[in-house]
Amino acid sequence: MNTSAASTAGKVTHEHLRRDAYLYVRQSTLKQVLSNTESTARQYALRGRAVALGWAESQIIVIDTDQGQSGASAADRAGFQRLVAEVGMGHAGIA
Repeated sequence: MNTSAASTAGKVTHEHLRRDAYLYVRQSTLKQVLSNTESTARQYALRGRAVALGWAESQIIVIDTDQGQSGASAADRAGFQRLVAEVGMGHAGIA
């Protein structure tokens, strides 16, 4: 584990780990979804980071329904609205 990962891991508490980890994956446009596949892959790879920090695979909730949706407004981004609601209700240990 590198120094950065070690310092972050020390900040993750049992209280964080008892809640789910939320991974929000999004590209702003359909063109980005199609052409920036490496960026999308890196976003999905954050699942591994959550596991390395102590979350079980079963606790990691991937929200990727907003692919190709602009971030200019939250109105048409159901995934983002779900993420905000889960964080607001205290369900997220990490988002």
